Amino acid sequence: MPETEKKAAPAAKEETKMEKIVSLSKRRGFIYQGSEIYGGLAGTWDFGPHGVALKNNIKNLWWKRFVEDREDMYGVDAAILMNQNVWKASGHVATFSDPLVEDMKTKKRYRADSLLEQLGHDPKGMTDQQMDALIKEKKLKSPDGNPLGDVGRFNMMFKTHVGAQQTEESVSYLRPETAQGMFVNFKNVKDSFNPKLPFGLAQIGKAFRNEIAPRDFIFRLREFEQMEIEYFVDPRDPKRVNEIFDVFFDEQQQFLKEIGLNPSKIYKVEVPDADRAHYSKRSIDTEFDFPFGQKELLGLAYRTDYDLKAHSEASKVDLSYFDEETKERFIPHCIEPTFGVDRLMLAVLSDAYSEEEMPVEAGAGEGKSDEKRVYLKFSPKVAPVKVAVFPLLKNKPVLVEKARALYSTLKKELSSVGVHGIEFDDNGNIGKRYRRQDEIGTPFCVTVDFDTIEQGTGVTVRNRDTGKQERMSETDLTAMLKKELAK
Repeated sequence: MPETEKKAAPAAKEETKMEKIVSLSKRRGFIYQGSEIYGGLAGTWDFGPHGVALKNNIKNLWWKRFVEDREDMYGVDAAILMNQNVWKASGHVATFSDPLVEDMKTKKRYRADSLLEQLGHDPKGMTDQQMDALIKEKKLKSPDGNPLGDVGRFNMMFKTHVGAQQTEESVSYLRPETAQGMFVNFKNVKDSFNPKLPFGLAQIGKAFRNEIAPRDFIFRLREFEQMEIEYFVDPRDPKRVNEIFDVFFDEQQQFLKEIGLNPSKIYKVEVPDADRAHYSKRSIDTEFDFPFGQKELLGLAYRTDYDLKAHSEASKVDLSYFDEETKERFIPHCIEPTFGVDRLMLAVLSDAYSEEEMPVEAGAGEGKSDEKRVYLKFSPKVAPVKVAVFPLLKNKPVLVEKARALYSTLKKELSSVGVHGIEFDDNGNIGKRYRRQDEIGTPFCVTVDFDTIEQGTGVTVRNRDTGKQERMSETDLTAMLKKELAK
């Protein structure tokens, strides 16, 4: 039989950065697919222990910067379910919709503007009629290669009923944004605290949108979390209003810097008239280089008096402000900085994701060679675990006892300066622990070994970013960690 040339095996598909982040997020307890054991539910994700810690660190930094460290901001937590008239007055019942197009054969539905973008067209500023005309002119097909129907509208609010009877009067909605809860509480806060303009209401909470095509991991979700401010200003001083708008934009950028995002991946986009929401007189989007492209991360809108005026007219409740000095009454205008917690978390994860060749760690085992190291280069301020404490060997009680004691001491000492996220880890050999903590994004790993016990030479401290190790006393360790982590 003649010899034949052996065909090479097909090259394995290289994982994209986004696929690597999704895989790491599950492996290290950041993010899991919602309802995974039942096949999942599109547009929903569950956050594991490290994901919860990362989210809370982002939210706590935001709350401190925009609420606790200011005297002109008031925190609220409005109900998710609201009277249906709130959403009628705000315009959501009539207009909160996305363009929808259907595959004529499979009946699958797609968001028309997103589909056009995927097919290489720019839908920004297009009306439904213009998108429809473009689809027909270019004879664009669905992802399955079938003809598309006419572009229609799909209201994204989740509709439900309150109480035992399902009537038109019992209709309510899962809120699609947190903003309206602040507008309807404007009078309550004003009457309770008598604040002087300008002042703001701030809220962190869940919102829900029945997205036609949720995608890109936690970028576009059906259940998500927002951090929003409605900042009320005096419209009689337009120059001051513009100054406040610009200050909030700068504050947004400072916050992104605080959570560790690379400024070179951040872009300011002045939203043109055709693309602004109907209530906005001016809008600026802050966009970020995600692994799947440059997309919106934050928003800043000058909503004028649209919302307060709409709710005042619909409810017949006076939502004006009375200036005691000038004896004038007017409806305040509103500036709205808005932050998506999940998008911020995704930006932080994607920016922190790093790969490099690194020499094998001491104690990793015989025969090991240099390998690719994956680590999350988090800013210590947002890292879910700040310090991991190891015994060199888990089967040596003297090492475990000393490591446990050091772990307890560090938790107490660091919590006194507001630093949390200290973890004890004795799972696997020391090399595996370092790799695991790298993938969690832990800035410092501390190892108790036999020299710690027998010679009193302190502990070994490993720096996540450099991989370098150094010995130091427990006193110096505590002082170093306080300095580095309490910045």
